[in-house]
Amino acid sequence: MEKIDQIKRQQLIKQLDQIKGNLEFYQMNLPIQKAYLTSKKDQKIERLTFKKDQKLLKHYIRSGKLEGYPATLYQSKIDKINQSYDLKIRALKQRLKRKEKPLADAYQDLESIELKRKHALKKLAEVFEKTSPDRKSSLNIIEKAEEKLHSKVEKIEKSLLIRIEKLDKNTQDKIASLEASYQTHHNTLNTLKETDALENALNKTSILRLEHVSMQFGGLKAVNDLSFDVKEGEIFGLIGPNGAGKTTLFNCITRFYRATEGNIYYRNHYDQVISLNDYQVHRIIHEGIVRTFQNVELIFELSVLDNLLVGAHKNYQTGFFSHMANTKRLRAEEKVQKQKALDILSFLELTPYMHMYPLGLPYGILKKVELARTLMSHPKLIILDEPAAGLNDHETEQLKETIKKIRDTYQTTIFLVEHDMGLVMDICDTVCAISFGKMLAIGTPQEIQQNKLVREAYLGGEADV
Repeated sequence: MEKIDQIKRQQLIKQLDQIKGNLEFYQMNLPIQKAYLTSKKDQKIERLTFKKDQKLLKHYIRSGKLEGYPATLYQSKIDKINQSYDLKIRALKQRLKRKEKPLADAYQDLESIELKRKHALKKLAEVFEKTSPDRKSSLNIIEKAEEKLHSKVEKIEKSLLIRIEKLDKNTQDKIASLEASYQTHHNTLNTLKETDALENALNKTSILRLEHVSMQFGGLKAVNDLSFDVKEGEIFGLIGPNGAGKTTLFNCITRFYRATEGNIYYRNHYDQVISLNDYQVHRIIHEGIVRTFQNVELIFELSVLDNLLVGAHKNYQTGFFSHMANTKRLRAEEKVQKQKALDILSFLELTPYMHMYPLGLPYGILKKVELARTLMSHPKLIILDEPAAGLNDHETEQLKETIKKIRDTYQTTIFLVEHDMGLVMDICDTVCAISFGKMLAIGTPQEIQQNKLVREAYLGGEADV
């Protein structure tokens, strides 16, 4: 019976994941679609305006409207007149230097040239200002064309509002339907929860519990009978000398390794206590557990943005054949995931690097990109394996703020392994110290700092307290 309930629970959780994914899609896709429709409307109006201006170019010139091309034409004619008379004045000055004319005659010629210039400019202005039958006709044609354009623009604007209202209504109906379905499935899951034997295996305030966990490789016990709880919403630090079994423990939690002994309990997105021992490694991310590795594990042939999109693979609701056929729904999902990635890059101040390739970027930026990628899959528990390794002091300080910012903004729990004691003591709420796979001490950073066993393990001998 328990086996049947467990299968039913896993099926319900899978259905809830699908409903949740669809809900996120419709909620995020609505503003994207609205922006797309508005952009198309603006492009259409711009094209109509450009065609109208092209068609009426000769009427603009004829009517004397000194805007755009007519203004350029008018100014070019003014420049031509000025240039012509400037040449005459220069020629007169040259003759004056050669004393070919008396001074009095030269001044009279100069005045005559300036009068002719003013007359020519006045005549040109009159041409543009003159009210002729042609000008009146052109003005009427322009006025009618602008009225027609205005009418078309109003029609396009009205059509856009109708489309947006329809889109809004359809999306809200789908969201309401999905929310009702989500509530129904969640209630069914809660019914199973009441009879769940695992429910009492984890405190209400805890997200993760390790119960007598051991990991043995042949005759070597890398993890030896470890038990502790990680509280929800805290930053939990795991410390210990090299070879203490920290990364091995992470691999047990994320199911890269199957623990030799013990149980690992976890509270998922639906407030259900599950035993991670029953889950395969590829299902762990679906339960909201993500991790980083000691070494930077980015794809150096892809841009920073594309590296984040790789982390969104679990969010897609479309299947294999939709991807093969490149369906409309798939393209819409890609836009949603891209917008989500852009929001995360902006949040972590990585936007300037989004189109760059990881190769050659500063190590601190690469670490932030890895952190950004973990946020793409709605994590509830983020496991960080030596996030400060290879960073300088300034980058480590930035990392402290980034980890706190992620915990507070995304409402996640952070579980980290780190050798930088400054970082651990500054940001962790609880610290667990292990050595040779066994527990040394667990408590607040201050308690761990004052613990004699911890000091001995790190300093290699008995230390004064």
